[in-house]
Amino acid sequence: MKSSVLNYRHLRYFWVTAQEGSFTRAAERLDVAVQTVSVQIGLLEQDLGAALLTPHGRRLVPTAAGRQALDYADQIFQLGERLREAVQETSGKRAMRLTVGISDALPKLIAFRLLEPVRALPEKLSLICHEGDFEDLLADLAFHRLDVVLTDRPAAVSGSLRLYSHLLGECEISLFAAPGLAEQYRNNFPGDLQGAPVLLPTRENALRGRLDQWFAANDLHLDLAGEFEDNALLTTFGGAGLGLFPAPAVLATDIAAQFSALPVGALTGVREQFYAISAERRILHPAVEAIQAGAKGLL
Repeated sequence: MKSSVLNYRHLRYFWVTAQEGSFTRAAERLDVAVQTVSVQIGLLEQDLGAALLTPHGRRLVPTAAGRQALDYADQIFQLGERLREAVQETSGKRAMRLTVGISDALPKLIAFRLLEPVRALPEKLSLICHEGDFEDLLADLAFHRLDVVLTDRPAAVSGSLRLYSHLLGECEISLFAAPGLAEQYRNNFPGDLQGAPVLLPTRENALRGRLDQWFAANDLHLDLAGEFEDNALLTTFGGAGLGLFPAPAVLATDIAAQFSALPVGALTGVREQFYAISAERRILHPAVEAIQAGAKGLL
């Protein structure tokens, strides 16, 4: 006779295996034998009356029934983690935790400024930041490994990932350069930019298309001296004098202080947007609420 009570250990083994894509990696993460994982998931499938995982190439992926089970498992284990944190916070044993994913395309000075309000919260906070590729961060968010992703673009509407994009604000973009280059190109801006060395984000970056359009609209043909996926690297090379580089105008003081770079001119009409992406339609985490509120004054 089958038990009428769901075995949450079996469900957790399935949840981890669906995330990892293989019994072997799931076993390593759970610190158990591969056979144990396989057997426990088999018992769960027997209990639920449906296959939950199926091979797809070299990975295990959820079946239709598995995707539905995974959605419930996400909610169950996310609530379980929140229960533990809530009890520990109430008893004073644990600080509130905020795990943030920061897209490698997001200006790091913007990320720092967006995260500043969380330091003013009355609760003790443990802040954990992960930088990475946009799509990888969204996958981690969908599996609740992150509380929020800060990025320069919204998440695409997808049936497989239930993610919600919250616009924090936008700001105007200017060109910056080391003092020598800034002096050379700022007097007759943008007319003197013809042939100027420039450092730009790669074409996968949401801002790149707007920059290219602005240069074309002003009939400018620049010397593309470098392309960068990582915004911090772009700014570092720009501060070292390798070329003019774009950055949010609101960061002029920070860029001058950290990279000794000066504004050359504003790219009128070119604006960069910033988003907080969550796995929930409404922002519930108090630290993320603080980020949203603080962004209104920054952007």
